[in-house]
Amino acid sequence: MSWDLPTPFIIDLCVAAADIDGLGHANNAVYVNWLERSAWSHSQSLGLDLNAFRRLDRAMAVLRHEIDYLASAYLDDHLQLATWIVESDNRLKVTRTFQLTRPADSLTLLRARTTFVCIELSSGKPKRMPLEFVQTYGPALIEPYPLEL
Repeated sequence: MSWDLPTPFIIDLCVAAADIDGLGHANNAVYVNWLERSAWSHSQSLGLDLNAFRRLDRAMAVLRHEIDYLASAYLDDHLQLATWIVESDNRLKVTRTFQLTRPADSLTLLRARTTFVCIELSSGKPKRMPLEFVQTYGPALIEPYPLEL
């Protein structure tokens, strides 16, 4: 597979009947759920899971999604969704990029960029990232080449 950036974190997906809309392809809202699943899986693989979020009273919440839908996915398509952490200010924000591909034809179906902000779970307000977040997300940060969405 030709990924946009090196060393992606990848999850495998299969388009289910519940993902299909009246036009016969995966609904655009389903793609957003897949982005969330990918980001969450990557965060867990790095050691920041729900228990850590609760213990630290912090979490990363979506501030902004930018999504380019490039091609459709269909029932029973096997897909791969890659993510990378491409920016972090080590205070409040982390940005990820995503690439969704269909390996059967090597087609990229979606590219996305999501900015997350650190929030305090008990108040829901933006709060500085704890050191554990900086130490976990920092080493996963990659230097992207310019990528237009």
